[in-house]
Amino acid sequence: MITHFSDLELTTVSLEGVKQCYANRLQLPMIYESNDFIRFQLTPFTTLSFKETYEPVPPAHFAFQVSYSLFDEVAAFVQQSGLLILRQEHGKYIDDTNGRKNLYFRDGDGHLLEIIAHDYINEDVIISTGKLRTLYIREIGFPVDNVPTFRDWLKKDFGIKTGKESNIFNFVISGTAHVIVVSKQRPWIPIAMKALPPKMVVTFGTPNAEFIETLSKNLENSVLKEKKLHITKAGYTFGIEHSPKFTASLTESLNLPKFH
Repeated sequence: MITHFSDLELTTVSLEGVKQCYANRLQLPMIYESNDFIRFQLTPFTTLSFKETYEPVPPAHFAFQVSYSLFDEVAAFVQQSGLLILRQEHGKYIDDTNGRKNLYFRDGDGHLLEIIAHDYINEDVIISTGKLRTLYIREIGFPVDNVPTFRDWLKKDFGIKTGKESNIFNFVISGTAHVIVVSKQRPWIPIAMKALPPKMVVTFGTPNAEFIETLSKNLENSVLKEKKLHITKAGYTFGIEHSPKFTASLTESLNLPKFH
């Protein structure tokens, strides 16, 4: 079973810009840096990485799950960071609807970031981290040509579940990891940003080492290297690594919705 996003690696045209955004403004701890790569510790279970490239950067969309009780504090911190905050419907910056709050903003490469909180999540299970009070990365967007094909591949080969299915926009969910499978024809809200496929490497975490071994035998275009499985599909690169501390029972204790 996949329980969480372990790492998100994006591209950038400026490592210095990344440091100013994520280290200085969002105050994420930097744990590794080289001439063309930088990595931040987002939570004890998740890292956020950037690789410098000499080519255009299609913007990605991803969302940090934050504590509901601390959302207003986090939103104020982001609004005071100097980063670009985006208006939503009715001219509001924060949407507060039916026990959910969220705020969108952008980094220096144009990546569309979001902080999101839900009142049903048990906040005592995972300690919130840093000024963003992050519990985990909740969402990462995957624009594709054919939503049902990509969605069904995730369900069949990774054992990930869905809620309501459509041919335009789907959440494909396992544990805390919400893969947003979206048609390239559906722009990202709230600024109608074109849903271009970002160049990224998304690593899932699983507490079950046997799950990785089984996938390595069953999946085409997969390579098992240093106990981490690498997979390519529809232009995207995935990794799956053993993360024994983020257990299935931990995700169940969060009081997450059930999907089939």
